Amino acid sequence: MGNVKIVTDSTADIPAALVEELGITVVPLKVHFGEEMYEDGVDLTPKEFYHKLHESDLMPSTSQPTPHQFEEQYRHLAESEGDSPILSIHLSSKLSGTYQSANIAAQELEGEVDVTVVDSKRASYAIGIIVTEVARFAKEGADKEACLKRLDKLLTDTTVFFMVDTLEYLERNGRIGKASAVLGSLLKIKPILSLNSDGEVYPFEKARGQKKAVARILKEFEGRYGSDSVHLGISHAEAQGEAEAFLNQAKDRLNVTSSVTTSIGPVIGAHVGPGTISVTITRS
Repeated sequence: MGNVKIVTDSTADIPAALVEELGITVVPLKVHFGEEMYEDGVDLTPKEFYHKLHESDLMPSTSQPTPHQFEEQYRHLAESEGDSPILSIHLSSKLSGTYQSANIAAQELEGEVDVTVVDSKRASYAIGIIVTEVARFAKEGADKEACLKRLDKLLTDTTVFFMVDTLEYLERNGRIGKASAVLGSLLKIKPILSLNSDGEVYPFEKARGQKKAVARILKEFEGRYGSDSVHLGISHAEAQGEAEAFLNQAKDRLNVTSSVTTSIGPVIGAHVGPGTISVTITRS
């Protein structure tokens, strides 16, 4: 039996170099601006998306891959890689139907292709940090059982927080009410969001301004991880400077042994808006 093959979707926001290095298969979600449709990361880059977002009067919408798209990818891997088992790790099922599409495809191929579909219950590089670690483990020769054990540990051991720059996109997408969005903007509230154990977005805490939000997250990380060696992933939506500043502060206060900084792609960006920073941490 060959090495385990890893499949994810474009919302994992994994840098292209890591996708290539680790042999990860990425199935794109779609972004719609009116009648125009783009595949996330294929014919619409983050830079192009945010430019279009600023210029367009249309609010973008998103959609998941079809089961057929997943089935095509699973069949391709089976044909090119022989009998290698496949781990397919995806965006929280509470946020998208992507996991369900992958599951339908896996069921169609039951008995033909060994596919295990996993709901990460996360979004953006909170998925990516897990996918890359499992892919690296698989590349080193770990079998399916070992990869699943590593995956379970990562799912338990990984923490993510989001800081949004504006409440407008959360309000438009139904995550908060209009009154809360207006009041939060007037008071310069910086909501710190996270994902609960079911994969749903919830407000972890509210801070007055970026500095206090960053300080609160770092304090939480210190409390949970102490002096343990950690891997830090930061994804951002047109906020490179803020992402780098967070990373520098984290390195001063945590035992960061490795880190990745990446862009929040079009699909997640459509829901959280420009200026968002997502920070994910797990033990190395």
